[in-house]
Amino acid sequence: MPIPPAIRLALILSALTLSAAEAQVRSVEVRTPRPFGYFLGDLVQAQVDLVVEPGFRLQAASLPQPGALTYWLDLRDLDATASVYGDAQRVRIALTYQTFYAALDARALEIPGFTVTFVSESDHGATTVKAEVPAWSFNVSPLREVQPPARSDPRDYLRPDGQVGPGDPRPLLLGAAASTALALLAFAGLAHDRTWWPFQARRSRPFAVAARRIRALTRRTEGDAAPREALLALHQALDTSAGRRLLADDLGPFLEGHQAFKPSGPDLARFFEASRRAFFGPEAEAKSGVLSGADLASLARRLARVERSA
Repeated sequence: MPIPPAIRLALILSALTLSAAEAQVRSVEVRTPRPFGYFLGDLVQAQVDLVVEPGFRLQAASLPQPGALTYWLDLRDLDATASVYGDAQRVRIALTYQTFYAALDARALEIPGFTVTFVSESDHGATTVKAEVPAWSFNVSPLREVQPPARSDPRDYLRPDGQVGPGDPRPLLLGAAASTALALLAFAGLAHDRTWWPFQARRSRPFAVAARRIRALTRRTEGDAAPREALLALHQALDTSAGRRLLADDLGPFLEGHQAFKPSGPDLARFFEASRRAFFGPEAEAKSGVLSGADLASLARRLARVERSA
């Protein structure tokens, strides 16, 4: 019986479509680290390489979704990456399964295959092609004997607890004590350098003492005028550094003998002027001042830094 022309044309078009799809998907390869040696709860890795014609893009929605596949198999993770493979494109799918099959004997289990879809878009429309990833198998083994020897006491089936000796805490205690001693020594060195308690009253750092005193005074004093106690504190620091009573006329020789303080000479000159107005000038002139409390505290901090670095 002759085949009608319409059916013959449909068969020809179907064959052409199948051959075109096969040409667009060049190869499908499944790789596994090993097909045997798996037990209950093990992770099973697989890698699928699909080589397709350039221009085709994997549709992520066609990939299998992580979750339970069967009562004994879960898909834990999936990752797909695309790369250039010669004159084609390769899509590599990394799969991680977990088996929950409690085997009583060694047997082969099959992981089901799946279908992925590729699409190529152009000005004339979109072309889709499907790639079939075949099923593959692996062997599982039992965790215990099918029928172990009979025991009168069920506890004999359990392995005894491991013997673990007590740990020796002495190395940890010695290390903690050494670290604590080093920390205290470092803190003592920092306190000595910064003239913190109990090193704050030593004579070698008079400007550090004056800076703390002035900071405390300016916090308690309202207004911008420098309190007289702050001026006296800085005067006392200058006298201690010079080894004698230091007046305004003695500032030049003092700076020549203490070169570290020479860049602060203009500020010290302003300080002596402010002190003269505060203690010996008229009342209106004394109230106007030259240095505010904040300026005086800043000057004392700068002199303390110079003193520490020197």
